[in-house]
Amino acid sequence: MDHLSSILASVAPCLLSLIAFYMFVEQVKYLKKKKSSLIPGPTLVLPFIGNAVSLVRDPTRFWDIQAAYASSSHLGISANYIAGKFIVFIRATELSHKVFANVRPDAFHLVGHPFGKKLFGQHNMIYKFGQDHKDLRRRIAPNFTSRALSTYTAIQQRVILRHLASWEQLSSGPGGSKPEPIPLRLLVRDMNLETSQTVFTGPYLNQPERDRFNADYNLFNVGLMKLPIDLPGFAFRNARLAIDRLVDTLTVCAARSKDRILSSVEPECLVDYWMQDTVREEKEAAERGDPPPPHSSNREIGGHLFDFLFAAQDASTSSLLWAVTLLESYPDVLARVRGEVSRIWTPDSDAPISGEQLQEMRYTQAVAKEVLRYRAPATLVPHIAGEDFPLTETYTIPKGTIVFPSVFESSFQGFTEPDRFDPERFLEGREEGHLYRRNFLVFGAGAHQCVGQRYAINYLCSDHLSQRRLHGLS
Repeated sequence: MDHLSSILASVAPCLLSLIAFYMFVEQVKYLKKKKSSLIPGPTLVLPFIGNAVSLVRDPTRFWDIQAAYASSSHLGISANYIAGKFIVFIRATELSHKVFANVRPDAFHLVGHPFGKKLFGQHNMIYKFGQDHKDLRRRIAPNFTSRALSTYTAIQQRVILRHLASWEQLSSGPGGSKPEPIPLRLLVRDMNLETSQTVFTGPYLNQPERDRFNADYNLFNVGLMKLPIDLPGFAFRNARLAIDRLVDTLTVCAARSKDRILSSVEPECLVDYWMQDTVREEKEAAERGDPPPPHSSNREIGGHLFDFLFAAQDASTSSLLWAVTLLESYPDVLARVRGEVSRIWTPDSDAPISGEQLQEMRYTQAVAKEVLRYRAPATLVPHIAGEDFPLTETYTIPKGTIVFPSVFESSFQGFTEPDRFDPERFLEGREEGHLYRRNFLVFGAGAHQCVGQRYAINYLCSDHLSQRRLHGLS
């Protein structure tokens, strides 16, 4: 024991010196990357861990502090250090646009999720660049035409009404007594999953397949928030395997849709609209003796259908919950929505509202946009710098930096009284949606701007309408 103690005593000064030297080097590297006094942020950071503990303990406060730092800078950005990574927070809207406009191999790469490539693979749309990305967006463009959106609106209303009716039963007190409040978050999540399944795959999933799909999607959701330990029995491994099964199921849906579209039937869901041009181009390529067109294999289509589902799920859940909360908090807004619906569409009608009628509901559309502005479902859109990038004339973002353009901060810039929930800002006369459109970054900007933004707004409006039909959101 004395011998061990003497060894530790002799080694301790060297270890302490190495630790001190490592902390010094990391501190110097951090200050060099933030250019010391040019970019505001913490002066001292712990090596490797940085301020990760503060982020995990209270993420809202952490990002509020970063926003305050950025507000104090004429550049509108701030810096920090988290888990071995130098980060830059962007509050300035125009700099956020600069990041969104430069998603390419030699500039910024969308992150999406810290372990996204391990979970989703390289096929995910957010990881594509250049012509390949353009070709894919062209191929999915028919999914979001006015005709297609009208089809989806009818599906959404049917699913929403069924779920609202079940919620009403859940909240009913015994013997017809006063309804009891019920938590909505999980119920809304389940409704969104069924809505997305039905809109995207229509008749191509039977009930046993839907049940397996729901179970696998739950495994995916659980593993999404866990450490990336890819070993049997761990949630991350379960999530990765669940994604494979989900894509397998959606691959079968793509094949079934192609067979159906070959029979010249009318499209019933998103994958049908997608397959119309795909089937035609495949047939023309076969007649010429050419290989199938790019992005047309059933497996790749199945993968992209899963990407759509993932993109729609959590964002829609957040937005619907905020919509219910805000409409309850602002009864005058709710009254105007009810009045507009009553003038255009009768709640007792057996037919769902048409896409054309939905577009006539200007105020309801404005409410949906204001919900998204006021409480953006994705407040930050992380990117990683693939190379050194000159963000401003005086500051170059170092390669490997994780950059966080803040959609939330941009939503509260430019607009009149931005802290006030005010749907009228999006109506004719004020037209703040046009005047400050560069601040409305809920759907991103640039080549990777969300392709489903009209779908998302229509879904919010459909939820308002369906609640009006069933019980007026009382």
